[in-house]
Amino acid sequence: MKYLVWISRILVGVLFIISGLIKLNDPVGFSFKLEEYFSPAVLDLPFLEPIALGISIFVVIVEVLLGVLLLIGFKPKLTVWSLLAMIIFFTFLTFYSAYFNKVTDCGCFGDAIKLTPWESFTKDVILLVLILILFFGQKYIKPLFNTKTNWIVGGAALLACILFANHVLNHLPSVDFRPYKIGANIEEGMTVPEGAPEPIYEYSWRFKVNGEDQIVVTNGDYPSVDGEFVDVETTQIQEGYEPPIHDFTIEKDGQNFASELLNEDKLVMVIAYDLAKSNYDVFSEVAQVTEKAKQNGYKVIGMSASNDALANKVEQQYNLPFDFYFTDETALKTIVRSNPAILVLERGTIQQKVHYNDLDELSF
Repeated sequence: MKYLVWISRILVGVLFIISGLIKLNDPVGFSFKLEEYFSPAVLDLPFLEPIALGISIFVVIVEVLLGVLLLIGFKPKLTVWSLLAMIIFFTFLTFYSAYFNKVTDCGCFGDAIKLTPWESFTKDVILLVLILILFFGQKYIKPLFNTKTNWIVGGAALLACILFANHVLNHLPSVDFRPYKIGANIEEGMTVPEGAPEPIYEYSWRFKVNGEDQIVVTNGDYPSVDGEFVDVETTQIQEGYEPPIHDFTIEKDGQNFASELLNEDKLVMVIAYDLAKSNYDVFSEVAQVTEKAKQNGYKVIGMSASNDALANKVEQQYNLPFDFYFTDETALKTIVRSNPAILVLERGTIQQKVHYNDLDELSF
């Protein structure tokens, strides 16, 4: 039992630290995932949506700290009980998501590692087993250092997490795992490579044959059945290749200008996924920066999911030298974790991407 506890201690501690740090690198992205869970279609807890970011930061810092405390063996009873409570909650959440197909990605490892709902649930079940081993073998969890050193290590871990969270919130994630990272080409990200797997569907054809229902299953071909066709049910049995960037458009008056704009030699995108939630204090600086870009030969556009009325109001109020195009809100949230933010592209390839606090770092 002693060695089993040691193995479980290392596995659980390391996994909690890695999982927490990946989410701490992008707490805004994790808050978007929590908002999805809090939505009426899932847990129906809309009163938690406004504080999703705060919950996100708290949860990921606790996750990292629990991993650290477990590894150094400090406060084992409190640590193990906290781990057990957390994993029971997340096991329920991932099972609910998988069984009812509510949330297709739990966000357990942010954008670094994508897991299907059932993969997430399986991962949590394995963790639950390991934590139960720790729970029943608490007497074998001995501290690595003396009490003073343990407090110093725990306090240093907490301080480091707070400083790191503050940095990524006021700038951008230190490591960008998304398909819109600097150096990525958006059009290439939307392309399906030749020979990529295609989705496979199974068709259940229902016929009336001599007054009785008869079901014939095929992978697409209409079956030769001597009877009256009633209906057909389609089931996807294998997913096809999905490009990392999809549902990306740049629309104006119902027309998609994405292909045309992504072929511009010099393009600046001002992204504000929701103008109602934007930091208006920086739009005056945005106007100055984008005017400079235009003078240096760049085409400048805004991209938002807000309606035309609000977009026009913001353009006029802050004398913005560009028009806003419509883009899906989820796509904009995926592109950059700042509202507003600025991207600089050359023929669809992202050259620069900055938070509104770092506009002075742009070079044209």
